[in-house]
Amino acid sequence: MANLKDEAGTHNVKASQIDMKFEIVVIPVSDVDRAKEFYGRLGWRLDADYDNGSDFRVIQFTPPGSGCSVIFGKNVTAAVPGSAQGLYLIVSDLAAARAELLGRGVAISEVFHDANGVYAGPDEPYLFGRRRVSGPDPEHRSYRSFASFQDPDGSGWLLQEVTTRLPGRIDPAATSFGSARDLASALRRAEAAHGEHEKRLGKRDENWPDWYAQYIAAEQAGTELPT
Repeated sequence: MANLKDEAGTHNVKASQIDMKFEIVVIPVSDVDRAKEFYGRLGWRLDADYDNGSDFRVIQFTPPGSGCSVIFGKNVTAAVPGSAQGLYLIVSDLAAARAELLGRGVAISEVFHDANGVYAGPDEPYLFGRRRVSGPDPEHRSYRSFASFQDPDGSGWLLQEVTTRLPGRIDPAATSFGSARDLASALRRAEAAHGEHEKRLGKRDENWPDWYAQYIAAEQAGTELPT
């Protein structure tokens, strides 16, 4: 038995070193062409539309900056159309992302935040509770501001604003951005913080590029920010 435990432990260590990249979410739909029009209107990239001409069709879309895609189609899943709920899209600027979807003709909720983890109430449940309070999180905390929308079948999506990751959520040695817009948002936050830094210094910081880089990397990794 001891040897079996040792072997299992060794196996688990080796398995944890293998990348497992989340690739696909299957969305059940009732009308494939209607769903294709909707997800294309979101501005997502169409990767595939395969139809065997009889009993199978699969369509794949990828949100901008995402490493994970969605697929739907005919005979792709036995799940009930509209049953996919709590699908999170992470954005660095919630107001801008919401405005873009509105501009594309997508019905989307107002920005809201949670009522301090209230899990009872009339609102649709989501990660941080059930009661939605209008407006962004008053303290503008990362993870705490949302907006929601549905596809034509009622599958539920949420935009969640994340600017600073919790510690340990990403590799602190790797800083990357899914789009130029995300990078621009990070630069704006660094600029605002650097302005306060220069006020404390009482002079212009000649090493501002290094400070910006340290701030952006620390913000993304969820480690202590430079002051």
